[in-house]
Amino acid sequence: MTTELVLVANLIAHPGKGAELQAALETLLEPTRAEVGCLQYDLHQDNKHPDAFVFFERWADYDVWQDHMNTDHINAFLEVTKDVIADFNVTELHKIG
Repeated sequence: MTTELVLVANLIAHPGKGAELQAALETLLEPTRAEVGCLQYDLHQDNKHPDAFVFFERWADYDVWQDHMNTDHINAFLEVTKDVIADFNVTELHKIG
């Protein structure tokens, strides 16, 4: 039995780099949503801090998320944003009940 994986990814841009980060994040939406095992991939922007973004993600299981993390579009994103992102953390969750 596989367990659905839920992720909350928080990204904060360096001051003045929010628009650049947003543009890079938006390029991930279409190819990621087309990946096998991607159940939900939604990008949000903080209402009070425009340089802060959150992805809410649902994946069929941990392995498909790991496949996602090794895609060309993720690798390109990480390269393009290496001087743009000030903080990046991911919380892995599972549903209870």
